[in-house]
Amino acid sequence: MGVILKAMETEEEIRGKAYVHWRAWHEAYPGLISPAFLDGWTLEKCERIAFARTQQLIIAADEGRVIGFVGYGDRGREAPDTGEIFALYVLSAYYGKGVGRRLMEAGLAQLKGYPEVCLWVLKENSRAIRFYRKCGFRPDGEELFSPRAGASEIRMRLQRPPQRAGEREAAGREGRP
Repeated sequence: MGVILKAMETEEEIRGKAYVHWRAWHEAYPGLISPAFLDGWTLEKCERIAFARTQQLIIAADEGRVIGFVGYGDRGREAPDTGEIFALYVLSAYYGKGVGRRLMEAGLAQLKGYPEVCLWVLKENSRAIRFYRKCGFRPDGEELFSPRAGASEIRMRLQRPPQRAGEREAAGREGRP
């Protein structure tokens, strides 16, 4: 297995990312979200999303085939000092092989200028919650319920140690997406 991480660049990679997004939902979410909502999560929908948002994404590829991705960014005006991992998906055939950890590390490296990073995860997705805990994230008590999905999400946060002035300036120049 020669998995590489890289920025998503080609149309083939964008389509590969869309496939992973679609497939990962159908592998991980049955029983966690409404079947009707999951049925509406089509490959075509994932392709529209993938082609609309091509920046701030890192893909994992095995022999040229996209097998996972991480999306990252900032919270904007809502929380200017907080970065966010918007999505992290890996095909189930690659669970337990370190791909998710490598993608998380790559996403966090892109967000190194932020003292705090958050993400949202389905409340009942115990596998993902265990993974995020291993990465240093902790639930912060925020919860949202989506009637359409028929499920709740919880927010998890990673607090980073304060940086010294020189490190903060360098991270601000290099780490903000």
